[in-house]
Amino acid sequence: MTLKKILTEPDPVLRQKSIPVEKIDGELQKLMDDMLETMYAAPGIGLAAIQVGVPKRIIVLDIAPKEGPKNPMYFINPELIQKSNVSSTYEEGCLSVPGQFAEIDRPNKCNIKYLDYYGQPKELNAEGMLATCIQHEMDHLEGILFIDYLSKLKKTMIVKKLTKQKKEIERIVV
Repeated sequence: MTLKKILTEPDPVLRQKSIPVEKIDGELQKLMDDMLETMYAAPGIGLAAIQVGVPKRIIVLDIAPKEGPKNPMYFINPELIQKSNVSSTYEEGCLSVPGQFAEIDRPNKCNIKYLDYYGQPKELNAEGMLATCIQHEMDHLEGILFIDYLSKLKKTMIVKKLTKQKKEIERIVV
């Protein structure tokens, strides 16, 4: 498996809308395996393909406790069927917005349909943290980051900080 580079804000690729997957084959499954490995190494609990520069509607998740066995989940072409009118608040972070966290309100339940790792159609009724994670990752497929839910001032401050960090990392000292 290959670790992928995770794009960080303000990379314009993160703002692209992802396109539906047409064919599920070994190449696509390898991409999902690589995404999962990248997510674990980061470490994170969710990753959308666009975050590794692939504008396809693919999400991998694993919200299992760190001490327990892994429970990877794969979502290809996920579609929101229904979401609750009741919200819950979680402190969210993102591998594409490193070191930044904010409390975000999202529907506490959602129903989605999707294709699994093997291309089989599935439906899932998610609630709590799983529902939040799915919605967070599905936002990535639309070019939306969790910081887009913040006030303009907070978002601007975070983007400036990330831009500065990126420039410092990209500098080469010989």
